[in-house]
Amino acid sequence: MSDQILALDGIRAIADSQFTFSERVSYLKKYGAHSQSFSTLQPGMQYFDVPDIGYIAYMRKWGATIVLSDPVSAPENFPVILELFQQRFPNASYVQVSKAVVDFLHLRFGLYGTQFGSESRIDLGKWSLSGKKKQILRTALNQAEKQGITVKERYSDDHTREISEAWIRTRKCKSNEIRFLIRPMEMDYRENERHFYAYQDGKAVGFIYFDPIYRNNEIVSYVPNISRANADFRQGIFYTLMAHAMEVFKEEGIPFIDLGLIPLSLDKTTEHQESRILKKIMHGLYDKGNFLYNFKGLEFTKSRFRGDNFKTYCCHKRAIPALEFFAIFKLTQVL
Repeated sequence: MSDQILALDGIRAIADSQFTFSERVSYLKKYGAHSQSFSTLQPGMQYFDVPDIGYIAYMRKWGATIVLSDPVSAPENFPVILELFQQRFPNASYVQVSKAVVDFLHLRFGLYGTQFGSESRIDLGKWSLSGKKKQILRTALNQAEKQGITVKERYSDDHTREISEAWIRTRKCKSNEIRFLIRPMEMDYRENERHFYAYQDGKAVGFIYFDPIYRNNEIVSYVPNISRANADFRQGIFYTLMAHAMEVFKEEGIPFIDLGLIPLSLDKTTEHQESRILKKIMHGLYDKGNFLYNFKGLEFTKSRFRGDNFKTYCCHKRAIPALEFFAIFKLTQVL
């Protein structure tokens, strides 16, 4: 144990150093296996960097420290970097983290680890549009074809802002695009980002931006983090764009595609480390809070792809982290 303490003290001594941007990108490409690892490089993020280990990305609001996603680090080093981070920010909260992060923070620091939503991953090697449960997808593709919709991959913007602004006006939250939990559409760092556009009569009517997911310096998946469409084609365009992109990625040999966060898509059972009262509140928000965000519609849309779902969590110190959740809503620009 004493050797471990000495080793940790040595790491602590150099944890104040800051990575260069290129160094942080190198960690992303080696360890960026989380669906939101790419989003940790969005504007406004702060970083806790530990040389030879990795980094944690977070934002601060109203005195609250909110971490986004798992550490960009090897999973076996999660305990080291989380230990150091908690010592620096003992009141920190974490959002959209895996069970591995939850288990460590709960056992070591007594934090709650409450399910925040779900994520979904599709094995592209097994992907096809066949089957009764994918009829909605096939119907959307047939309708798009009848309406003359075509899909192309583009590396330059094509009516992007015009489409996006029109799309935002149809949303529950009309004033701003969501940030933090969904990275902003415009980022300085865009390496290996993929853009697919849908066209009708030669004009772009929708698009999806896919972000890469890495493991050991290879792209193992993509996640559709930004999607917009002309209000007349919302669902059908998304399905059509996704189906086209998935076929492209499959032909390229990409193993998976991740669908990203499905907020408040919760399991009815409660795990021992979860805050029962917070989970009850989130169940209620899912049922009654569609005026804030289209939780049910998003869950329905992503469920049509029949991926393998898994839980994603938030970690928090208090049973009801009211300030922290208001801070998250403010960071995301929902409030």
